[in-house]
This record gives sequence, C-alpha cells and structure tokens, in this order.
Amino acid sequence: MTSPLEQFEIISLGSFFNLFSLTNQVFFLGFLLVLIVSIFFSLLKVSTGRFYIIPTRFQSIVELIYSMILSMVTDTIGGKSSERYFPLIFTVFIFVAGLNLIGLVPYSYTVTSHFIVTLGLSLTIFIGMNIICVRTHKLAFFALFLPAGTSLLLGFLLVPVELISYIFKPLSLAIRLFCNMMAGHTLLKVFAGFAWKLMTLSGILFYLQIVPLVILVPLYCLELGVALIQAYVFSLLTCIYLNDAINLH
Repeated sequence: MTSPLEQFEIISLGSFFNLFSLTNQVFFLGFLLVLIVSIFFSLLKVSTGRFYIIPTRFQSIVELIYSMILSMVTDTIGGKSSERYFPLIFTVFIFVAGLNLIGLVPYSYTVTSHFIVTLGLSLTIFIGMNIICVRTHKLAFFALFLPAGTSLLLGFLLVPVELISYIFKPLSLAIRLFCNMMAGHTLLKVFAGFAWKLMTLSGILFYLQIVPLVILVPLYCLELGVALIQAYVFSLLTCIYLNDAINLH
C-alpha cells in the first residue's frame, strides 16, 4: 500500500531546452486555463448568436454562479465600485474551484494541495489590494494600522499588532485553502488504501473491504462540498480584504 501523501508528489514530465521542466502541477494548471478559456469563448459564441428563452442546464449553472458571486461582491464591498471588482472575484472563484474539483478526478492532481501555489495566489491578490489602497487613499493608507481616535500611548501597542495581522493576511488565506484540500484528499487516500489492502487478503477480511468502500462515498461527497466551499471562502475573504482596502476599515 502506497503512502497517502504520494498523491501530492510533483513529477517531472519532461524538460524544454534545459530551461524549464514540465511537471504534473504545471500541466493541470495549463489544462484548467485552456478549459476555462474554451468555456468562456463557447458562452461568448452563444451570447452573440441565438438566445435561449429556456436556459440549458449548463447555462443555468453559470447564471447561478454569476448571481451568487455578484451578490457576494455587492454585499461585501458595496457602493458603485463593487461592480468594478466583480470580474476579479468571479475569476478567482472559477479558478480556485476548478483546481479543487480537478483534484477529485481519479488519476488527476490537486494543485491547491501545495502551499506554494496557494501562497502565490494569495500574495498576488494581497499585492494588488495594496496597490489599489495606495492609489485610492495615498498616505492615508497608513490609517489601516492606527484606528481613528486612538491615543498616542495605545498607538504604540496597536500599530505593531495591526501590522503583524495585516502581513499575515495572505498567509492565513493560503494556509486555509492548502490545509483543507490536503487533509481531505489524504483522508480519501487512507480509506481507499485500506480497502485495497483488504482486497489482497483472504477469508473474512476480503469481504470487510465493503466497509471502507461504503465510507468513501459520503467522504467523497463531503470533499466535493469542501472544494466548492473553500473556493467560495477564498473569494469571500478576497472581497473582505478589498473592502478594508477601499474603505480603510
């Protein structure tokens, strides 16, 4: 029985001109990008062609996701500027949800189970959020670390605390996604490996394989829900951080 952590191993699929190597991680990232672009152009072709009075199932799912993300952005950020950031939040949700769901396909790879991937994504959002905040408020950006009405003596205590919590925002965003995806997939592999081990035995132990196999079904459904929930939470926290940067909360 192989290790449950073997599924997170990065495997080289080849190198190009000794400059960079193609790994399973890069492959699934590129595959998801091509898939999202293909779906986007197919929807664009439909929208510029004939319209469906009664939407198809796929169109209904897209409209449901669209309305859900739009409602989240409007309620969290608020104001007229909220619609400006809707494409960003929608793209983040689709990208993270796609990476999470691809990892549930047998013989695929869970890209978001690596901390470096989630950290790179959260750092990109964090840097962009700071650029928006500085461009919007200029030097008033530093008001994030000193709440209004704070005394000078209390400020020496609050500023370091606020600064540390602000710096750890991308880390918490990355760790939350990474830990949930890695823990869930590890648990699935443990039960699957246990069932496979029982299949190699004889006697009554062979028939006991039905127990972990039955447990795998609700676990898989739970992991499917976790994949979508974590994408929603990642997008929601991005909205909250954007709201803090725009409104200086």
